[in-house]
Amino acid sequence: MDIDVLGALAVRENGISITPTAPKPRQVLALLALHADQVVPVSALIEELWAGEPPRSARTTLQTYVLQLRALIAGALERGTGPATGPDAGADAGADDDATGAGAGAGRVVRTAKDILVTLPGGYLLSSGGGTLDVREFDRLAGTGYRAMDAGDFPGAARLLREALALWSGPAFADVQGGIQLDMETRRLEETRLCALDQRIEADLRLGRHRELLAELTVLVTRYRTHENLHGQFMLALHRSGRRGEALDVYQRLRATLVRELGLEPSIALRRLQRSILMAGPESPAEAHAEPGGERLVRV
Repeated sequence: MDIDVLGALAVRENGISITPTAPKPRQVLALLALHADQVVPVSALIEELWAGEPPRSARTTLQTYVLQLRALIAGALERGTGPATGPDAGADAGADDDATGAGAGAGRVVRTAKDILVTLPGGYLLSSGGGTLDVREFDRLAGTGYRAMDAGDFPGAARLLREALALWSGPAFADVQGGIQLDMETRRLEETRLCALDQRIEADLRLGRHRELLAELTVLVTRYRTHENLHGQFMLALHRSGRRGEALDVYQRLRATLVRELGLEPSIALRRLQRSILMAGPESPAEAHAEPGGERLVRV
């Protein structure tokens, strides 16, 4: 099974989509897909579907959605190369939800719809069967990129983090009408993307790619109007490109936004960067170093 959640939801078995179009089953599949190979509690699925006001029939309705998903999986298995379900595949897709489908009798092919969407005590599990999951690949690449940064391998870090970010085709679950659980997961995933983006830009700055970053950072500081790291990186890129006055303008705009919208002054690290640019000659390159988990230290 191949699963993409970093953008539009796409779940494929045997290369065939099993993503439903109906909103509620789509929500169920999205939460199961994000946590593929892990048990998702029934309580979490009910909270996702109905927030704090589930109907009395919530569990029965959830079972109906699971059966609908199993029917889609069974169809994909039948249409894939070499039927993966036995003669009782239809029964598997719509059988009593209490069965787990974990075992297979003699003469039956092991992987059936109930082997893929498994019922377990307290919840459900979507088995990827060793397939791809874009969020796992993102975490792997980003983690390796962070370690490369820590080791001072800036070319390697920039490459790995760029590969990780390329897995995103839009906001996570872009075409899913999310509830409480998915909205929370979407925010978490967006934060991991921003962390990877921040570190990739930092690696590019270390490699002297400040002019290449200007267009990207112009867009990013407009989108994230109170994100101090991105504004600091934009200031550095502008200053290193000989655009010292514009770098100071970026600081003043950020400060005005922070004061007006949050009642806050810029951080000590950003104020230090502004002073460094003020004191430097227009021809002097600004250099920044980010200590892991600490402030960004600036030298000019």
